[in-house]
This record gives sequence, C-alpha cells and structure tokens, in this order.
Amino acid sequence: MALSNSKRVLAIAALSILSACGGSSFNDEQQQAKQQPNLLLSETVSSTSTATSAPARTANVMGSTTATGTATATMTSQAAAHFLSQATFGPTIASIIELKNMGTSAWLDAQFGMPQTMHRNYMTYYTNTAGRGAATTDEFQGSFWQQVLSGKDQLRQRVAFALSQIFVISTKQDHVWEEPLGVAHFYDILGNRGFGNFRNLLEGVALDPMMGIYLSHLHNSKETDTRTPDENFAREIMQLMSIGLYQLNQDGTVKMEDGKPIPTYTHDDVMGLAKVFTGWSWAGPDQSESRYLGFARYADRAWLPMQNYTAYHSTSAKSFLGVTIPGGTPAATELKIALDTLFNHPNVGPFMGRQLIQRLVTSNPSPAYISRVAAAFNNNGSGVRGDMKAVIRAILLDPEAAEAAKPKKLREPVLRMANFLRAFNATSKNGWYFAWGTSDVNNGLGMTVLQSPSVFNFYRPGYAPPGSALAGAGMVGPELQITSGPSTAGYLNYLQRVMQYGFGKDDNIQADYSKEWELAPSSEELLDRVNLLLMAGAMSSDLRSQILSAMNSIAFDPKPWNGAEIAAARKNRTYLAIYLTMASPEYLVQK
Repeated sequence: MALSNSKRVLAIAALSILSACGGSSFNDEQQQAKQQPNLLLSETVSSTSTATSAPARTANVMGSTTATGTATATMTSQAAAHFLSQATFGPTIASIIELKNMGTSAWLDAQFGMPQTMHRNYMTYYTNTAGRGAATTDEFQGSFWQQVLSGKDQLRQRVAFALSQIFVISTKQDHVWEEPLGVAHFYDILGNRGFGNFRNLLEGVALDPMMGIYLSHLHNSKETDTRTPDENFAREIMQLMSIGLYQLNQDGTVKMEDGKPIPTYTHDDVMGLAKVFTGWSWAGPDQSESRYLGFARYADRAWLPMQNYTAYHSTSAKSFLGVTIPGGTPAATELKIALDTLFNHPNVGPFMGRQLIQRLVTSNPSPAYISRVAAAFNNNGSGVRGDMKAVIRAILLDPEAAEAAKPKKLREPVLRMANFLRAFNATSKNGWYFAWGTSDVNNGLGMTVLQSPSVFNFYRPGYAPPGSALAGAGMVGPELQITSGPSTAGYLNYLQRVMQYGFGKDDNIQADYSKEWELAPSSEELLDRVNLLLMAGAMSSDLRSQILSAMNSIAFDPKPWNGAEIAAARKNRTYLAIYLTMASPEYLVQK
C-alpha cells in the first residue's frame, strides 16, 4: 500500500488527538480538524485529477449497482446515505437507490414487515453440516457478520445490536460462553421483540436462561434464616433496563428535590423485587432438584424460557416501587405484576428513549427530542404504550436525526468495520462468514459483539472524559470510554490489514473494490464515491483536498508496457482514499 510512514504516523496522530481531547466538544473537534489542514498528510501535492463536473461525477459514482428502478428526485443520495448510517449497518449503493425510490416512511414499513433472519438457525445448520463439529460461541460471530453484511432485515439487526448494549449478556462469563445456541437465541429475542412491545421484550429478557446465568437469577433460591435472595438481576432490571436511577421528566431531565436528584428506587425495593425472581431455573418436564440445579439437562433448555420451581420460590409478601404482592401469590402472577409495574413507570419512555437515540443517532439528544420519543413510547397514536416500532420510527424520523450539519456521536468500532465492509460489498469466500473476536486493543477493534466487560456495556451512556470541556458543557461521549492511544493505533493497524487482505478467520471475508478500481483514474470520482458511502457526502473541502493530494501523488499514466504498475496504482489510490477517510476525525465523529 502506497502510504508513506510519515503519512501513517500523522494519521495515527489525528486519531490520538481525538481520543486525548475526548475532552473537547464534538464541535470543537470538528473545528480543530479544519484549522489543521496538514494534519493527515506529510506533504502537499497539487491535484492532477481529471476535471469532471460534479453532476457527471455523481452519475459515475452511482452508476454501478444491482438495484432496479429510477431514484426519485425527492431525496438526495447524501440524505439517503445519512439516514442509512443510522438505520442500518451502513449504506451501499443499492440500498441508497432503494431508499430514494421508496422514501423513509415506506422503507421503514418494509423493514418492519420483513421476516427475521434467525441467528440460532445459522448455528444449528452449522452443527448439522457434514464434517463440522458442534457450533461454539465463536460461530455466533460468523452469524452476526453474515447478517450485518448480507441480511435484508437491516433495521432489525441494527436495532438488535443497539438493544444488546442495553440488555447486556457477555460471553466473557464462562457459563454463558458454554451455551452457544442460547447466546444466539438471546440475540434473536432482541431482534424479534425489538419490533414488538417493550413489555414483551422485558419479559423475554427476564426469563431468558442466558440472562439468568449472567445476572445470577437462574436457580436463585428463596430466603431462609441464613440467606437472602440474589439481588443482582432485580437491581439491574431497574437501573439499566427500564427505569434508571433517578426520576425523570418526559424530556429526560432529572427531577430534583431540595437540590438533589430523586431516586427511582431504594434498596428495600431491590430486596422486594429480588424475591419475585426466586425459584426460576432451567426449563424441563419436571420440577426436580436435579433439574433446578442444572444437573438434569433438557435438550432445548438453553433457549426455552425459564420455568418456576415452587419449592424454591419465596412465599412471603413482596413490596417494591409502591406495590405490595401478598404472600402465597403464584410465581407467574408475581412476575406479571412486577414487570407491569416496571413497564408502566413514567421513567421508561425517556430512559429507554434516550439510550436508543444514543445508540442509533446522537450522544447528546436535546430534551425536546427525548420528549418526542418518550411521547411515542407512551402512546403510539392508537393508545398503545410501549410500541417499539413507534419508538424506532420516532427516533429515525425526528428532525434532529435528519439534520446532517452537526457532529452527533463517535462511531463505535464495530459500526466502523460494518460500514466499511458493507460499503465495499464484502462477501465470504466460503459462505460461512467465519470471524474471530475483534477485542484486541492493539491490533483489532477493541470490541466484540456480546463480549462486553460488564453488565454496563462497553461504555456507559452518561460517560464523559473526567475534567474535559465535554463534561464541563454537560455533554457526554459514551464511546470515548473505550478510546485511547493504543486503541486508536490498533484500529488503524487493523483497518490497514483488513482493507488489503480481508476480514475474519483466514481472511474469509473479502471486499470487492472493482467499481473503485474502475473509478481510480479520476481521483475526484473515486473520492466522491468513498465520501458518499462512508461519510454520506459530508467530507469537508479541506479534508477532501488533503486526500486528493495524497491520491494524486500516485502516478497514473497508462502505457502499453506498464499494465502492472497501473493495476497497482488503481489499488493504492483506492486504499489511500478509504484509509485516510476512515482515519480522519471527520469520519470518526459521525454527523
């Protein structure tokens, strides 16, 4: 790859500045990039690209696609790419044209109606394929990347990924790692119920055995003279998955009393709710102690909802959040009352709405944005509370989401890689999309799906670098919690390798640069295409000029005898365009 050492070092420096100034606001970071025109490149080379008009370049950039139909003039390609960067794992030329033809509302309707592609089916098929052993949790990574890159139900998969960072399980926990089909099914629950009602999503998560393992309410036994029920899940379902720590107004602002935030619950509430989650354990045909403790294994137990074992369920009265359940109430009734109480709490709309906005659109939504999304949660327009389709629609169609001029959030590493692989039509050589975990900070993404270090996800929604201008302004940058000098250099090293050789096990997933190589004689056309697919056309003139200078430093003068040199020039211009774009703060801070 024709990227000089000095250029590479300076590109790394650009990202290091981003992580170090985690502290400036996103607007400050954007301004800083404009004030340092030579930040990415070590030399300036005058442009020698063909002087093609912008409309002609756009036609060339959009010209090669498998999509059918003629795009309407009501939505620009840039607006379509911007929307798809929030609603999917990244735009492709075909998906841009499809969205322009349909419009956002019809596109959402189509996505909501699209059949779900099940990850557990991938795992089962893998296991049953001749010559292969049983699927392990590693194979879930293959299923995940297959759906990211080739799945038609992109909105569902994108929402499931967002929900997986709120309803967290992690295969870093050994007993979760040992249940690969259960892990795949848990993710399928998020995809399935993420398009249903939040009340059903909450129940699906609460009774899932993988969540039961991870937050230790699977075979959580009733209180005795010498023990109390495990409080882990009772605490986290309130703190992280429904109502949060403090009472909220509909716009997400914290309610105050005597100058202090009003807590949503106390430790007494945790203790009362913990009793509800006693006696739940593995599904099976009986209620034996052996099955409750997990020694008697039922074949499908890893993906069936947990069942209650009467002998281990607390029969005492249970009080929490202003509700008291009389002693002796059946376990299923208690669970319903508990989940209904959480679901109907006024905090749920603004608390969950803010987190979903952060994962899909912006780290710092305005109170008005949160209020509009919470209103959709409270009432979908037909008197239904908790309609997730209404919530998703409200998030993605909000004017703040459509506004494309202001920085919104730091792109998390998995989304960067997904954006890259989709943009350049990456496919698997063998159809399985085999992939390693990508958690290596020094030579990876520093992040692997369903491998967060704790129940608090890879980063907390309220994180801001301590002592930073960002924190001083009352703003947050969650993804900055996993951004550092080593992770920045690791990302760049990993990107450079993947871009040239492939992604996944044995470089199994390969990008297709055929259209880019075709455009390479015109650096402007090539960069326009990269800009559209990776940045929704938002690249500044300064950055564009810098990258064009680097691209045009690679000579392109076809002769009858230099075919190999021209082929290499096509590749290297393409690699430079992509690499320097994805290394820039302008790309990393998504608008």
